[in-house]
Amino acid sequence: MSDPDKEAVKVYLTELQEHICSQLEGCDDSTRFVEDCWDKDSKEGLGGGGRSRVTSGGGLIEQGGVNFSHVTGKSLPASATAHRPELQGWGFEAMGLSLVIHPCNPHIPTSHANVRFFIAEKENEAPVWWFGGGFDLTPYYGYEEDCRHWHDTARSACQPFGEEQYPRFKQWCDQYFYLRHRQEPRGIGGLFFDDLNEWDFETSFAFMRSVGDHYLPAYLPILEKRRSTPYSDRERDFQLYRRGRYVEFNLVYDRGTLFGLQSGGRTESILMSMPPLAKWRYNWKPETGSEEARLYEEFLKPREWLD
Repeated sequence: MSDPDKEAVKVYLTELQEHICSQLEGCDDSTRFVEDCWDKDSKEGLGGGGRSRVTSGGGLIEQGGVNFSHVTGKSLPASATAHRPELQGWGFEAMGLSLVIHPCNPHIPTSHANVRFFIAEKENEAPVWWFGGGFDLTPYYGYEEDCRHWHDTARSACQPFGEEQYPRFKQWCDQYFYLRHRQEPRGIGGLFFDDLNEWDFETSFAFMRSVGDHYLPAYLPILEKRRSTPYSDRERDFQLYRRGRYVEFNLVYDRGTLFGLQSGGRTESILMSMPPLAKWRYNWKPETGSEEARLYEEFLKPREWLD
């Protein structure tokens, strides 16, 4: 299959949304996703729509969203042409699935995943397409075995495409999910890839599917293992403080957020990634020897988890 099959990508993404929501709902009776379908009017050259699914206020997931979008436009926004200036002024079609899960229990990490496809087109020019995506984990309290499981599953997603792919996309994830103004990672990473079109369409699409299909095997065992861990008000307070870092990254650096806002996307769906509660405090430092300090010292540093 040499030509891009946009319909096949769309079918996969919508089926993946169904599967992820169904599996998460099966974990807990209080987890129910509310569906919100939307259409973008065609003014200013924008069109398309999407299907947002959001859950909130449950006993396991405080807030989570699993969103599919499919948008078109007459000109790629700046966030999409930053690395491809030759495509400025080209029309585009973009579709993707993006999800963020913010659990209630501070011992369950926040997880994020997305898989997406772009195609840029211009009259008298061959279309230019690429894939992007990945998944990453943001713990509040560190567990070595959870981090190893997460990265082992990420490696399994990459192995059919060559042993070199996991370290390549693991390093890219470490570099991307980094708060430069804080000089610290957002979490323990995972996989990140963008502008992927070095293979043919069929292979690139297969890689995107492998990443999407490995999210649940990476996350659900951690969620199940930590869901009943007791926690204190202090641990809850630290979770909310660390969520502030999540907000900072999404609003300052995240390319998906910037693309959505710059392309005139649906704000409610774009910002569903934000946690329902977060805290900031001035110049706070964790107590020496505490589990909070251990997060910074042992987990919020790029590591080779599978050595």
